[in-house]
Amino acid sequence: MGRNPNSVVPGNHAASSNGGVGGGDAASVDKGVDFANYFCTYAFLYHQKEMLSDRVRMDAYYNAIFQNKHHFQGKAVLDVGTGSGILAIWSAQAGARKVYAVEATKMSEHARTLVAANNLQDVVEVIEGSMEDVTLPEKVDVIISEWMGYFLLRESMFDSVICARDRWLKPTGVMYPSHARMWMAPIRSGLGDQKMNDYEGTMDDWYSFVKETKTVYGVDMSVLTKPFSEEQKKYYLQTTMWSNLHPHQVIGTAAVVKELDCSTATVNDILEVRSTILSSITGGSTRLCGFGGWFDVHFRGSREDPAQKEIELTTAPSMNNGTHWGQQVFLFNPPILVSEGDDLNVSFSMNRSKENHRLMDVELSCEVRQSSGEVLPPVRNRFYVE
Repeated sequence: MGRNPNSVVPGNHAASSNGGVGGGDAASVDKGVDFANYFCTYAFLYHQKEMLSDRVRMDAYYNAIFQNKHHFQGKAVLDVGTGSGILAIWSAQAGARKVYAVEATKMSEHARTLVAANNLQDVVEVIEGSMEDVTLPEKVDVIISEWMGYFLLRESMFDSVICARDRWLKPTGVMYPSHARMWMAPIRSGLGDQKMNDYEGTMDDWYSFVKETKTVYGVDMSVLTKPFSEEQKKYYLQTTMWSNLHPHQVIGTAAVVKELDCSTATVNDILEVRSTILSSITGGSTRLCGFGGWFDVHFRGSREDPAQKEIELTTAPSMNNGTHWGQQVFLFNPPILVSEGDDLNVSFSMNRSKENHRLMDVELSCEVRQSSGEVLPPVRNRFYVE
């Protein structure tokens, strides 16, 4: 489900069994393995239901379409990764002349059934196949897709949207959504203490295992202690976590890490994200336990054909239930004591994992300049967005 940070399932529907490039080399992506690891998840209705139950997500797309009908009426629309077909159906209900709904998995069969049940089969054409391989009979006026993964770019589905845009969008066409931003902010959280306790408990169990194996079976396993420890540190202490943060857990100013214009962004723009951001502690004395990351997207239309009503979808920390995306949490061990007025200088870089192009490797460093003027030694961590 979308709330399991160790499962490659959040975000959106499958669009293409190619799924874009890994490290800039499309040949490095095995389509069969990619399908087994990623797209098969979206072939199940239970996962579609989770996304369809996300009211923030659903309301944003619904309002973006029906409050900007001028973008759809009489137009050709391409839905990249249609999943259950809901965005294609809404596009047709908003007056689209033709909707091409592309889906890489057998969910296409359910989408086709749903389209027919809503008497839209003459408008919506469901196409099962990879976005990179599909051929359409015409260019389209609108590309709509819900492509966003955890922390926006996990899953690398935007690659397929870029491919669709470059092949099939008219020069005067619009993207839904049109813009996206990645955010980060300092946070306090008890998750770091919990994960450290989990790691220490795992190591205690390992030491007992080593002792018992030596005593009972006469084999000394202690030579494997270091690699086991590194393996467990990665899992417990360096793998980012899904969290539903409360706004009170944000203890400093939020900053934009990356901005994307969906009408012009290229794959090279998202292969590597690098940013230096500044933040300030806004609460009283507290523990800086790490950083939270989230995203928002906007439906603005284009400069030539702007939206009549701009809509925002945000996954920022919420007092309510938020979204199924939640936030990604990058935890420090140990946390840093900070006070109101302390300034944070943060360096952030994110690259696609060499092992799986849909996952991300992150390097994060944070330097704290206290309000007194003293600068604390920088904290540097490597994280895995899995």
